[in-house]
Amino acid sequence: MLKRKFGDRSEWKRIIERKYSQSYLDTKEFKGYVTLLNTIKVAEPLSVRYGEQKVCIVNDGYMWLQQFPLDKYHSVTTMFDASGEIVQRYIDICLRNGIENGTPWMDDLFLDVVVLPSGEVIEKDSDELETALTKGIIDISLYDLAWNEMRNIKNLINEDSFDLIKLSNSHKEMLSRILE
Repeated sequence: MLKRKFGDRSEWKRIIERKYSQSYLDTKEFKGYVTLLNTIKVAEPLSVRYGEQKVCIVNDGYMWLQQFPLDKYHSVTTMFDASGEIVQRYIDICLRNGIENGTPWMDDLFLDVVVLPSGEVIEKDSDELETALTKGIIDISLYDLAWNEMRNIKNLINEDSFDLIKLSNSHKEMLSRILE
């Protein structure tokens, strides 16, 4: 069974105080849901390591913008630090995006692409995809779908034509005005 991840991150105990907003957009550039989580106060910061580089992705005052495009096999989370600078973009490869009880979600297909502010592109979690196939959690068609989407996303990024990430600042500004 695929893991369903919700845009409000309500299960995340690390966040002590939060503000959250979401919206549905149907524009020429984007059709789907966008969410913004502002981590006002966290129990402790969270950092990840990419080789020698350590990146703080959650701390007091950070914001996570998540874009759930309809009819696509990916979801994008752009992480902003307390000063509004992008610390990373995290692209989840997924089977589908949807909404349940008013909250956007995605069904995670294990593979991920990270784009750092330097432009470095990192593939993640291919081992998880292999394990899911071996254990029968997914079949070969979902395995192939995940790899095809990963290749497509990486090609778009390399050609500077992955337009969804270009919308992150405007989506963040729009949702910042309605944070609750």
